[in-house]
Amino acid sequence: MHFAKTITPIAVAVGTLLALAPFSASADVEVKVGFAAPLTGPNASYGKDLQYGVQMALDDAKAQGIKINGQAATFKLIAEDDGADPRTGVQVAQKLVDENVNVVVGHFNSGTTIPASQLYEKAGIPDIDPAATNPTISSRGFANIFMVISSDAQNAGTAGTYAVQVTKAKRIAIIDDRTAFGQGEADEFDKAVKAAGGKIIEREYTTNQATDFKTQLTKMKGSNPDLIFVAALNPQAAGIMKQMRQLGINAQFVGGGGVKDVDFVKLAGDSAEGAMAWEYGRPLESTPVGKDFAGKFKAKFGVDVLSYAPFGYDAAWAAIKAMQAANSTSPETYRPKLKAIEFDGITGHIAFNANGSLKHGSSTMYQVKNGQWVTVTTKAGL
Repeated sequence: MHFAKTITPIAVAVGTLLALAPFSASADVEVKVGFAAPLTGPNASYGKDLQYGVQMALDDAKAQGIKINGQAATFKLIAEDDGADPRTGVQVAQKLVDENVNVVVGHFNSGTTIPASQLYEKAGIPDIDPAATNPTISSRGFANIFMVISSDAQNAGTAGTYAVQVTKAKRIAIIDDRTAFGQGEADEFDKAVKAAGGKIIEREYTTNQATDFKTQLTKMKGSNPDLIFVAALNPQAAGIMKQMRQLGINAQFVGGGGVKDVDFVKLAGDSAEGAMAWEYGRPLESTPVGKDFAGKFKAKFGVDVLSYAPFGYDAAWAAIKAMQAANSTSPETYRPKLKAIEFDGITGHIAFNANGSLKHGSSTMYQVKNGQWVTVTTKAGL
């Protein structure tokens, strides 16, 4: 009797531990995914498009029952609005660092990504860039920057070469919005045109807040260009197109990234007809996975993909796959797996160069025909 009474508390304790052990082993691991983009202001539609793409990836990962180191992963999206403003971008970057996020997907604008990524680099948190394209982003030797989108050296460079060799433009003008993005792609277009033997007859500037471009366009009209490259996002790009036609400028309009979307056609109206634009990646409708993504996106969010949601989706999955491969959510542990990762995403094959840039980027040229953007050609990167 005395012996039984002595072991009863021990037996109870052991039984309790055994009962708790399976629960502990199956406890979820939380993955904090930081996200930053303009969610208010003129670029908000792009920011929401990106956010939806990231959210869709996290929802799909949850539905697939993704495990990291044997534990079910729960994904928490921590979204911040940077307002497309560099100063705000740095502030929200610090908030995400203080939140101890496991990874960042962002930002949208090159002007916010460049300064914000300095904070992520210092904190040792990988920043997977789904939209910003200025070549400076991946040229600084940072260990924590990764791009799932082609840089402007590839996209705007392809546009410049095409303008000379295929469009056969002889008198080319450029207008940019003086942002890190706009100026960056204008510079790359300029370099490519000259390298292909073409001639830039004029270069004008505006801002990403402007609505009146008649002064710059009137000056351009006097130079009689046969092609104008517009390095600006909507609504500025659409406004330039509309005012070109109002002034009787019949030069070929060619936009860079962030122009080919439904907003351009809505804003430019009948003037949109014939406009060309180079966009990053391959057309969604060109692959079964792209078509499937577009359909699921529309069903889930009630809107069509605008431009960058597929890149947000691929960026989030790059992080998830790297964490799975490393059996860890710790940036220090999964970063080497991220550097070496290779997979086929919605936007194409995802793999990174030593500097974190996309290894095999591509660009697609579209043109407005009968009020709709149609695919003209896709150029694969090297």
